[in-house]
Amino acid sequence: MSSTQAPRRITMTPGARRVLRAAERLFYERGIHAVGVDLIAAEAGVTKKTLYDRFGSKEQVVVEYLADRDERWRAFLDRRLDLAGPDARRRVLAVFDASREWSGENSARGCSMVNAHAEISDPSHPAGAIIAGQKEWMLALFTGLCEEIDPDGAAALGRTLMLLHEGSLVAHGLRIFPDPIAHARDRARTLLEDAGRGGGRPPDVRR
Repeated sequence: MSSTQAPRRITMTPGARRVLRAAERLFYERGIHAVGVDLIAAEAGVTKKTLYDRFGSKEQVVVEYLADRDERWRAFLDRRLDLAGPDARRRVLAVFDASREWSGENSARGCSMVNAHAEISDPSHPAGAIIAGQKEWMLALFTGLCEEIDPDGAAALGRTLMLLHEGSLVAHGLRIFPDPIAHARDRARTLLEDAGRGGGRPPDVRR
């Protein structure tokens, strides 16, 4: 999570979970500003009063939507990193592989955090900490892995990998050219092959 204070979360009841599932689909497909609480309540099969009783405000629905997406993404990525094994280069590439799989299944319109950031301009909005927190976590992940590959250049390499990764997510949502995440992975593999050569020949990371 970001250095910004973490936002308040609510306890999920069955009704709140129905609201959250409806809000996730509507916010992602139509945009946060375009979706009102009346529509969310109708799609969830609850009254607007129930929605406000559970969440208190639309702002809190947005917080729960983004926090839930963030938690599911981190758990998804953690499992893929475990499968990649201990080698740092393979773990970096596993991030791109995980993003490609996740985006194909869950994010046809691009990264939900990037999309939300485009709509949430108020720096005091509590969802801002979730958005920034996920991206800070991703940068820390890349940088930490790069410290095992090229300790002296870890910060710069981590930022470059982060830019490749985030840019590929945006390009995926815009559909400018086919399979941008795979393209970014290929570029990342080239960077990893060149990094830290002073420590010996890197392992084969093509798979």
